[in-house]
Amino acid sequence: MNRFVQSLQKNKIGILFILIASVSTASGQMLWKLSDGNWNVYLLFGFSLYFIGAVLMIVAFRFGSLSVLHPLLSMGYVFGLLLGVAFLHEPITTMKVIGTLLITSGAILIGGGDH
Repeated sequence: MNRFVQSLQKNKIGILFILIASVSTASGQMLWKLSDGNWNVYLLFGFSLYFIGAVLMIVAFRFGSLSVLHPLLSMGYVFGLLLGVAFLHEPITTMKVIGTLLITSGAILIGGGDH
C-alpha cells in the first residue's frame, strides 16, 4: 500500500490532468451527439472541449508515468456513462454498473503504481 500512495503522490498532477482530460473529451463527445450531425453551437463547443481534452492528455504525460496515467484514460467511459444518464436520460442497467465497476477497478489496479 505504501508504494501505491507514493505513486499517487509522484503522479498527482498528471492524474489530475488526465482525469480532467477524460471529462473534457467525454463532454465533447456528448455535445457532438447533441448537435445531431449539424453545424451548430453544440458541435463547435464539443470540438473545443475535445481539443482541450486532447491537449491536457499530452500535458498530463509530462507530469507522470505513462504506465500510471494511460489506464486512467478509460475513465472517460465512466464519465461518458454519467453524462449520458444526467443529460441524455439514458438508462443505467445492471450490466452498465458492473462494467463501470470493472473499468474503475482496472484503472486503479493497473494504473495505481509505478511498480
